[in-house]
Amino acid sequence: MKSDTTAFVNAQWRKSTRSDANGGACVEVAVMAGIVGVRDTKDEGSGPILTFAGEEWAAFISGVKDGEFNL
Repeated sequence: MKSDTTAFVNAQWRKSTRSDANGGACVEVAVMAGIVGVRDTKDEGSGPILTFAGEEWAAFISGVKDGEFNL
């Protein structure tokens, strides 16, 4: 789901540890009131934010850890 960026104005964004060191493939994640926001670092806070319910995010992280998305 795409969210209004104003909901995350005071969020503390964390850059993914898997992000590209050259800034080419970076994402940031923040949690506000149980909603997880994900944005592209290159947009410098002005781009869209994808939002997920806490349960959705937990299921996604579980799938990543289990290799569900490996090519």
